[in-house]
Amino acid sequence: MRAQENRFKTAIRQGKPQIGLWLDMGEAIAAEIAVTAGFDWLVIDGEHGPNDLRSIIEQLRALATSPAEPVVRVPVGESWIIKQLLDAGARTLLVPMVDSAAQAKDLVAAMHYPPRGIRGMGAVVARASGFNSIEDYNQTASDGVCLLVQAETRAAIADLDNILAVDGIDGVFIGPADLAADMGYLGRIDEPEVQETIEAAIRKIVAAGKAAGILTFNETYNKRYLELGASFVAVGADVTEFSTALRALSARYKGGAVTKVSSY
Repeated sequence: MRAQENRFKTAIRQGKPQIGLWLDMGEAIAAEIAVTAGFDWLVIDGEHGPNDLRSIIEQLRALATSPAEPVVRVPVGESWIIKQLLDAGARTLLVPMVDSAAQAKDLVAAMHYPPRGIRGMGAVVARASGFNSIEDYNQTASDGVCLLVQAETRAAIADLDNILAVDGIDGVFIGPADLAADMGYLGRIDEPEVQETIEAAIRKIVAAGKAAGILTFNETYNKRYLELGASFVAVGADVTEFSTALRALSARYKGGAVTKVSSY
């Protein structure tokens, strides 16, 4: 048995646009439903979604035969959780709040076996190796893993050149809501200064030969970021789409306004 190609990693390296959706319900059936929509990548959110290791594994199982790449957002950039998720079969990890090149280097090390990194040798008993059915897993694991780091503070933007120079970073994802808050515009990503900062960052990422990514719930912004060369763009979340649809359905029969999501 051989490991499957990480088609998401291949696509973003080639600059092919990948459209994604956030999975924040923490349920495998929600992930299965999302697959039917035709997204290229689906983020199992371990930072803000109600997830633990077991619920993430259930969603990875639900997506195992999907053409969409499951991307797991870790709650925090620590080597112990990266090790657990890689062994659990996650191949593409999204790490929040990466403010410096030094942090980025530590994350790269956590993704790979020695001598390149510090990942522990335990996949022989784990889901990642097909429970030891992928005979060359240890030798080929680095080819399939993909590391995306989130730049979502002024500190990260200030050190972006150095972050982009770190070997092993496959993509940099701009976190617009947190970046806006850190810039003093809480809940206001549409402020001109915020948008100028985001656009400049995307241009810089693309110029450095890395993949640029972002999530907003604003179609106009998302299309603009794609025009600038962002190659992995998430356009919504299961929770917001579900809640908006239910409120709209209720409003059609009971009256009242439908609340729209605007924080992203």
